Amino acid sequence: MKSANRYRLLVVCLSIVLVALGAVLRMRSAAAAADQPAPEIARDGLEWFNVTKPLPIASLRGRVVILDFWTEGCINCIHIIPILRGVEEKYPEQLVVIGVHSPKFAEEKSAASLKDAIARYELRHPVIHDPKMTLWNAYDVQAWPTLVVVGPDGNIVGRIAGEPDPGRFAQAIGDIVARAGRAGELKPAKLALRLEETPNSRFLFPGKLKAVPGDTKQWALADAGHNQIVLLDDDGKDLRRFGDGTAGFRDGAAGVARFDHPQGLIAADDAIFVADTGNHAIRRIDRTSGAVTTLAGTGKRGTLLASAPQAGATAALASPWDLEKKGGKLFFANAGTHQIGVLDLATGKLARLAGNGDEALQSGLPAEAAFAQPSGLSLSGDGATLYVADAESSAIRAIRLDAGDRTWTVVGAGLFDFGRVDGKFDIARLQHPLAVAVAGERLLVADTYNNRVRTLDLKQKTVSEFDGGKYTCTDPVCYPLREPAGIAVASPDRVLLVDTGNHRIEEFRPSSRTSRTWAR
Repeated sequence: MKSANRYRLLVVCLSIVLVALGAVLRMRSAAAAADQPAPEIARDGLEWFNVTKPLPIASLRGRVVILDFWTEGCINCIHIIPILRGVEEKYPEQLVVIGVHSPKFAEEKSAASLKDAIARYELRHPVIHDPKMTLWNAYDVQAWPTLVVVGPDGNIVGRIAGEPDPGRFAQAIGDIVARAGRAGELKPAKLALRLEETPNSRFLFPGKLKAVPGDTKQWALADAGHNQIVLLDDDGKDLRRFGDGTAGFRDGAAGVARFDHPQGLIAADDAIFVADTGNHAIRRIDRTSGAVTTLAGTGKRGTLLASAPQAGATAALASPWDLEKKGGKLFFANAGTHQIGVLDLATGKLARLAGNGDEALQSGLPAEAAFAQPSGLSLSGDGATLYVADAESSAIRAIRLDAGDRTWTVVGAGLFDFGRVDGKFDIARLQHPLAVAVAGERLLVADTYNNRVRTLDLKQKTVSEFDGGKYTCTDPVCYPLREPAGIAVASPDRVLLVDTGNHRIEEFRPSSRTSRTWAR
């Protein structure tokens, strides 16, 4: 498929507002016109997860089937997971959800990467790995995400491209199940599953790591898989955990409050501010008392941030992924709407800082600029520039805070221009970076899907492997990096990398060219 066509299809899938308003109508219209047999899904060469063997489409007769065409790095695909979980739990014997993983990035074609994603997103249904897009083409899918609904008779009922409205989708599925029941078409049966194991580790798919100001060196870590924020000493030992470990949205004391897969944070003064991604919220932890409060977000997925300020308490955000702070302003990467927002801590009001909501790589003033799932933030030493790891465009962006909040691209070329290429900024390529950290006149990037740390030299305008990539591991057992999602500069001779897929934090020492596991 050509790059231009791919770009068109991705834009189609992200017309969220139109999808929310018209998804059910489209599904019902498609049902009237469809009535065609669903193509076979149990095909040679496709790997299945969470089940013991492939499930032929005929074996699912008597149940409603939802095929979820997704890819693991797509924020809109991630947003659909709780919507599908809702109908799975409501109709455990009448309905089957099957994920069809259709990769965009090279790294996503790895079965090991998908296996991690299944554990990270806590998927409890069968997943087919389709790296060659065989089923994507067989079902004529043209967008991430797409849901194809198959009736109990094995015929396609309809399809929805993009994120459906949760309430309307649940109602439509309920109607289909009810009609099939009245017609005697249902043959309820519980699906036999063999779920992938979730690692039993101190950290579980950790996200960002940031320094905590104070007389004693400490660090704050978003332990996303455990739904907690961890305070660490400078030796990597736990000092305190915030959140009771259960996914939820609850304020209160450290051991009572609940987060939902928080990915980012920033510590300042007497607080740790948290990008509570799964709750679509920004939270605050009082470092003295440990109390957790909500500054912005309602717990529901929101739409575009507006340029006009609105009260944070009633504003709906969309998967905030990371935070930065300058004075009384808290910047947040609103990954779900492809925008950068700003929260005024004095007034409690928030607004768009940059990004018109299009998923694209576009420079300019706030209403002109476009991002693609911004996921990491880092402020320059002089506080004048906010750097952004723009994951889906495989780019590093920059916003000039003292020049009209104008955005430009440091490295990156487009939504489907990715790779592992060193050299001048205009030819260099990254692959789905999730974090960036300022290190003097350099930027260090957690180049997530390349499983590397990359250095961007802002003076020479070049990209290279971090210090040539020649480090000696001093651990008894050494592991290759596995989709790192956080990075922090402790000093000129010390860099801490959140090695997310290995559930650890790695320490690099440039002077000795050595690395070791700092915390695991």
